[in-house]
Amino acid sequence: MSMATTTTSTREWNHQNAKKIPLFPLLSLLFFSSIFFLLSQFSNTSTSTTTSSTSNSLRTFHHHHHHPHPSCDYSIGQWIRHQHHSTTPRYDHTCKEIFKGWNCISGNKSNARDLATWRWKPDGCDLPQFDPIGFLHSYRHTSIGFVGDSLNRNMFVSLFCILKSAYNGQVKKWRPAGADRGFTFLDYNLTIAYHRTNLLARYGRWSANDNGGALETLGFREGYKVDVDVPESTWAQAPSFHDILILNTGHWWWAPIKFDPVKSPMLFFNKGEPVIPPLPPDRGLDMVLENMIPYIEEKARPGAIKFFRTQSPRHFEGGDWDQGGTCQRHQPLSAEQVEELFSVKNNGTNVEVRLVNEHLHKALEGSGFIILDITRLSEFRADAHPGKAGGKKHDDCMHWCLPGITDTWNDLFIERLNSIKGRS
Repeated sequence: MSMATTTTSTREWNHQNAKKIPLFPLLSLLFFSSIFFLLSQFSNTSTSTTTSSTSNSLRTFHHHHHHPHPSCDYSIGQWIRHQHHSTTPRYDHTCKEIFKGWNCISGNKSNARDLATWRWKPDGCDLPQFDPIGFLHSYRHTSIGFVGDSLNRNMFVSLFCILKSAYNGQVKKWRPAGADRGFTFLDYNLTIAYHRTNLLARYGRWSANDNGGALETLGFREGYKVDVDVPESTWAQAPSFHDILILNTGHWWWAPIKFDPVKSPMLFFNKGEPVIPPLPPDRGLDMVLENMIPYIEEKARPGAIKFFRTQSPRHFEGGDWDQGGTCQRHQPLSAEQVEELFSVKNNGTNVEVRLVNEHLHKALEGSGFIILDITRLSEFRADAHPGKAGGKKHDDCMHWCLPGITDTWNDLFIERLNSIKGRS
């Protein structure tokens, strides 16, 4: 079989089966690995400066543990109703930073106002709602950076709305160190910012070179070049600017609407050269994490506190987003329903959440990062997505309504942060 014939047949097989392959396709990976092994035999924003007002305590603090309460695992628990169902949300739909598609009250989602009446109760301990004014007092002269995809923006907006609702002073809008958006609470000189990055690594369109190369020899004509060792410019300066970082990645790694495995595949480059044989997305994610984690630790400010948030679960039922999948539940799931939707052995529509976490945990082992585990508590909340209220042609079963579950993520984040800092 000639190389051209092999490449053509491989692409035809991909095109016919693209919709049927799960996000971590074990069988298809074996198939691709065999093909690429055979083929491989034929070829081988503005600069920001650090302000002098940064808190000395944050700059000199060194943390040596990842679990503030060894006796409590915040990921194990249950969602319970507030004692008074009419509990007033900490902010409402008038917070101007809420993206329209996440504003479920304005979008007339039937259970939107009900979402704030649930709270997460860990087994054996409590997760209190954080005090926004106390937080502003405790973290004067501090800069907090959220780095990641739109799910980290979801969390960033939640934190902003909670703080803004409780704070009557002046808020300055600005974008530090390449951030997509950011705000400073002037009375406290506390800045929170969001740096948008889908893959953490730099990426852009790639087209075949007329002179040919390793990828062209394998039959690739176009795709996306992902530089596994180069951070995207939107956040490259963030580690040297912020005192506290919260990172995430995962949702864009298997996004056929963007990175179609046939028409526009992800093509990984290391030190400017293509990785041959080409890698599937999960191995590409590993390589990016292997490079970005040391980069952050090298560039971070002295004493910076670094969180990596685990994967946020999607809740598509009856198919994926482009296959008629929906999320129409109005109550949290039971433990049995959670396992039905998310267990790896079921290979379901949303199985990637736990598989992504396996990659994250492996990459973060032995690092200076604190893992902010929001996955398990979020898996129950099939009721808390915008769904049809998101204003899209399909149900939004990935992002979260605001006010909503990301408020609880911030409770957990600040509980962990306060414990690390020895504050109440």
